[in-house]
Amino acid sequence: MRVIAGKAKRLQLKTPTGMDTRPTTDRIKETLFNMIQDELYDIHFLDLFSGSGGIGIEALSRGAKKAVFVEQNRNAAAIIRENLQYTHLAEQADVMNCTALSAISMLQGREKFHVVFMDPPYSKDLEKEVLRAATFKEILEDKALVIVEADLETHLSEEDMVGYRLLKEKIYKTNKHIFLEKL
Repeated sequence: MRVIAGKAKRLQLKTPTGMDTRPTTDRIKETLFNMIQDELYDIHFLDLFSGSGGIGIEALSRGAKKAVFVEQNRNAAAIIRENLQYTHLAEQADVMNCTALSAISMLQGREKFHVVFMDPPYSKDLEKEVLRAATFKEILEDKALVIVEADLETHLSEEDMVGYRLLKEKIYKTNKHIFLEKL
């Protein structure tokens, strides 16, 4: 896995060993960032369920002002820190080693985000828990972009979508990105 574009272009990133994380492939990452490139300059980016941090690092490399990485797995959080040091982006980042909902509670009143990317473990409905959390909406700027990476079987109900507008879904062979805008 590597950084596709920007300040840290072509730098290889470490990934955690084992099956606990599922790094977004370079091809899907490139497609995603081509779609959101205009949204990134000088913004605050939240990378929930960060894994190795590849998505948030790509956002920083492409012009985001700051990124917060949230990863529950201690080993993966340590790898995110290593990747941030290696790419010289650590000063623009915070890494939180806790659950997504705990991080959202801690961020409430401290910070607001323009773009959020979440890639939770599939088939556990964690993205729905986050979207439904009132505290999550409070850490989002008006019209914030929320991107959910999910398996092809994931469908958001009207209840999951309260306070959001579905912008589009981008379907890949094995997964999809759901693009939402905070109302």
